[in-house]
Amino acid sequence: MRRLPRLATAAIALFSVSGPAFAAATIGKVNVEGLDDELMVENVNLALSLNEVIGQRLGESRLEYLLSEAVAQTREALEPFGYYTPQIEVAAPRNEADDNERITVTIRVDKGEPVRVRNANLTIDGEGGEDRYLQEDLEAFRPQPGEVFDHTTYEAAKLTIVRRLAERGYFDADFTHRRVEVTRAEHAADIDLGWVSGIRYDMGPTTFHQDQFDPGLLDKLVYWEEGSYYHQGKLDRLRESLTGLDYFSSIDIQADPDEAVDGRVPIDVNLALAKRSIYTAGLSYGSESGAGIRLGLDRRYLNSRGHKLSTQLDYAQKRKTLLTQYRIPAFKWLDGWYTVALQASDEQTDYIDLRHLELIGSRSGQISENWTAVASLHALRERWRYLETEDGNGEPEALYRYATFTYPSFKLDYLNAPLGSNRPDRFAGSLVLRGGVEGAGSDANFLQAHLRARWSREFGSNSALILRGEYGHTFTSELVGMPPSLRFFAGGDRSIRGYAWREVGPRIGKYALGAKNVLTASTEYEYYPGGGPWGGAVFVDTGSAFDDSTPDLSTGIGFGLRWRSPVGPVRIDIAHGLDDPDSQFQLYLNIGVDL
Repeated sequence: MRRLPRLATAAIALFSVSGPAFAAATIGKVNVEGLDDELMVENVNLALSLNEVIGQRLGESRLEYLLSEAVAQTREALEPFGYYTPQIEVAAPRNEADDNERITVTIRVDKGEPVRVRNANLTIDGEGGEDRYLQEDLEAFRPQPGEVFDHTTYEAAKLTIVRRLAERGYFDADFTHRRVEVTRAEHAADIDLGWVSGIRYDMGPTTFHQDQFDPGLLDKLVYWEEGSYYHQGKLDRLRESLTGLDYFSSIDIQADPDEAVDGRVPIDVNLALAKRSIYTAGLSYGSESGAGIRLGLDRRYLNSRGHKLSTQLDYAQKRKTLLTQYRIPAFKWLDGWYTVALQASDEQTDYIDLRHLELIGSRSGQISENWTAVASLHALRERWRYLETEDGNGEPEALYRYATFTYPSFKLDYLNAPLGSNRPDRFAGSLVLRGGVEGAGSDANFLQAHLRARWSREFGSNSALILRGEYGHTFTSELVGMPPSLRFFAGGDRSIRGYAWREVGPRIGKYALGAKNVLTASTEYEYYPGGGPWGGAVFVDTGSAFDDSTPDLSTGIGFGLRWRSPVGPVRIDIAHGLDDPDSQFQLYLNIGVDL
């Protein structure tokens, strides 16, 4: 880039300093005026040597030198933003009667006319010149003719192409020329950039460096064919698959073009095993379940075939659950697991008296980056109780009902939020379909669909609107025979806030019966002052669990505290139901992104 001769720059600096010659003085403050862009102000302040001597007593020659240098330093600090001919004045008035007074230096800037791109000559020679994605990057290169020549934008666009070349396997790519000529008098910049791509390399053999699992087990995760075009996305997909296994504490995947044979790049995967066993223990408390303890054991790998075992026990005063899962890696067609699970629960709360035993066999799989699916077969035995009287007279009598159901289920999930993300997904949803046939392992015919969705939109970095909805319907003529685990309930922090868990819906006495249908909706607005980690929210929820065609909606309103923590969003909500003026306020705590 063309620059003014040093002598001319020095002359401008010398004649731009206003005020008399200075005796020794102390600089107390440096002000920059005339710039409305905070980044420009910050860049100027970083460049000024004056800011480094604030509070120091300076001699006459040292002070005059720093004041004269301030013009050149300010000018250079503005060039990255496309302003090459600013008018700069440095003023440092002082009270000559007080030699101990701290002076304030003011730098007044008139940015002037910015330098704009006049011509942009961008080329890629070699095989990459025919690559559609590289051509799209060239067409999108910024700044474009007519735009201000911003150095940051220019360097970012240049880096985009360099990364794209490496990402798509052009490992021999290099610049043939890179030049920008700035003509200050014409306020114009001419860009001349060129690359030679070389050949595009192919995927070579993949080698896993580990000694725990059977040879060939992890090879099934390599979904590409050896000899296909190299692409960094293939390695990223492999890394995600290995991370999902939860076997390893570190995963290092490297392509080595220096060892390429016939244009095929070998892939080395270096793996370090994670700790084999995870033990968890904690205390729990729920307004309905009471105080309890939680214990867990996870075996990340049981054998050389990569099998897993996990057991979780939640033992509370009024609700006890046990879940044991045995998982076998399944890599054919879709990354996922074959799982056999046993789930048992015993609930004696104000809303239900239930004992539940369920055996589940499933196959899960990741369809794409955002879609996952689970196909499963369930066999359950359930006992539940509610209170009723004979002919409406006499003391309530506890009657138990029993049900046995065997049925298939299919669940489809969509989620586009990164794991641990503080900003909830733009859109997420899940669909569950399940059904059983009387006489084929089930006590009644039924078909059930349950759809849940969540949508959010950000407004800048400090606020967001979040909408959530749920709809479920059961096709059956034997609702009385359906166990509670196959019915719908409403109320609670992930349903209708302002009401207790399962509080909304058909009831007999204090017992929640569950319903044939469920419909809920929620609107929430979050605000984070200054875009910081702490914020608040206001919300309104409504909905019902119902058997009739028309729901009797219950509505709750509330407010909450939000924290964008390192492990994901933390939410504390306080809500109150509007349908019962005497109802109590409900407190909810949630950690992490949820649907």
